Amino acid sequence: MSQHTFFIIALVVYFAAMIGIGVYATLKTKNHEDYMLGGRSLPPAVAALSAGASDMSGWLVMGLPGAIYATGLIEAWIAIGLTIGAYLNWKLVAPRLRAYTEVARNSITVPSFFENRLRDKSHVLRVVAGVVILVFFTLYVSSGMVAGGKYFESSFDGDYLTGMLLVGGVTLLYTLFGGFLGATYTDFVQGIMIFAALLIVPVLAVISIGDIAAVSQGITTVGAENLNWFGAGITGATILGIISSLAWGLGYFGQPHIIVRFMALRSTRDVKAARRIGMGWMILSLIGTVLTGLIGIAWFDINGIELADPETVVLVLAQNLMHPLIAGLVLAAVLAAIMSTISSQLIVSSSALIEDIARIVLKKDVGEKVLVWLGRAAVLLIAVIAIVIAFDSEASVLELVGFAWAGFGAAFGPIVLLSLYWRKLTAAGAIVGMIAGAVTAWVWGRYLTGGIFDLYEILPGFLINVLLAVIVSLATYKADTTDDKEIQQEFTDTGSIVIQGLQKKPATN
Repeated sequence: MSQHTFFIIALVVYFAAMIGIGVYATLKTKNHEDYMLGGRSLPPAVAALSAGASDMSGWLVMGLPGAIYATGLIEAWIAIGLTIGAYLNWKLVAPRLRAYTEVARNSITVPSFFENRLRDKSHVLRVVAGVVILVFFTLYVSSGMVAGGKYFESSFDGDYLTGMLLVGGVTLLYTLFGGFLGATYTDFVQGIMIFAALLIVPVLAVISIGDIAAVSQGITTVGAENLNWFGAGITGATILGIISSLAWGLGYFGQPHIIVRFMALRSTRDVKAARRIGMGWMILSLIGTVLTGLIGIAWFDINGIELADPETVVLVLAQNLMHPLIAGLVLAAVLAAIMSTISSQLIVSSSALIEDIARIVLKKDVGEKVLVWLGRAAVLLIAVIAIVIAFDSEASVLELVGFAWAGFGAAFGPIVLLSLYWRKLTAAGAIVGMIAGAVTAWVWGRYLTGGIFDLYEILPGFLINVLLAVIVSLATYKADTTDDKEIQQEFTDTGSIVIQGLQKKPATN
């Protein structure tokens, strides 16, 4: 059989497995809360790997290794920033958010948590948060579609549009009916596939070249700066670039598709185990990604192969180093990284449109079955818009992801942290801070260039959000009101639940 035949066999098996999991999840989805949050039933391993897989996406197996291949080790600062940010997210946000979202009137979305936590009877905060999710997630989902199209171009010499539509279509199918559980279970399997691929490919590449010494020599032959953490040398621009890379870690606190996994854990008792599993997966995967990009520099130079698109370095290495069937499974793992994030983002976007905007605007009580089908319609609508945006095949996966990541980090990150750890945050402060953070990230990233404006937009957006949220909250905070007393009690109850949960062993069932 030809190489492409093996690839297609592996791909068909993978697609069938994902759809099968989606069918299984559909059978377990009984109501609107199940569709949006899985009934808060995730065990630690599933929550950890699904959070990691939905987080990393095509960026992990295409964007980052491509950047390392093109620029060298200086791009690895992003991986360091993300590792620190992810650990702090699990440590600071996960236990309190799991407890607080249940204490605060059983909130099942991030915007509804903000509204319930701050007693915003106007619903403005919830709607604004829902709009922010829709805007930035549509771009985020689009980045996954672009990665899917590039995947098919590189792996099958196929048509970008056909590949993009196929990836989007299959992901849409199992997400549409399986909901949150469909996205989470498939993410768990996809996380395992991604992990295996990113450890196997660099090892085989080293074996192919000979040894580590030969790899190092090959990398420096192409450019000595490739193994320098500061690139060609330390300059003002270099320092600014490193700060920008490390600032990626700030984004974790405000990513709805990641922190919703914290909300879906069985209890706060499971957080510690989930954190250890998730961080172990992440650190090893990032090491594999960085090594693949670096080793790829030497491998392609030694073998006299010109790589047309740096973001396909993992794909091309797998095709050249493995038996076609195994390579096909690795390629499926790459596809898994792409699809896992798309599915998670579609669910969160659907919840924003239906749970946080439509229900507020319509001001009507809607039956559970109707809500589930409205959620599915929202998934379809958002996917179609993202596909239209993804028709631009020249878009960079890393740039699209970076812009959306900054938008969420700047808009939601400070509000999540302040909601969890500061008693005096008010709805007015949260609204002003959120809007200011989102607008700053958008304007800074889209329209300001050169000098200090080359700083990654998440940092100024995050800082402005914190500053304004605190100032406005202090100006509008009213103590000893009925709402304030309820807020203070919930804050105290949350702290007690977290302390009790961390002192007990995780559930075993």
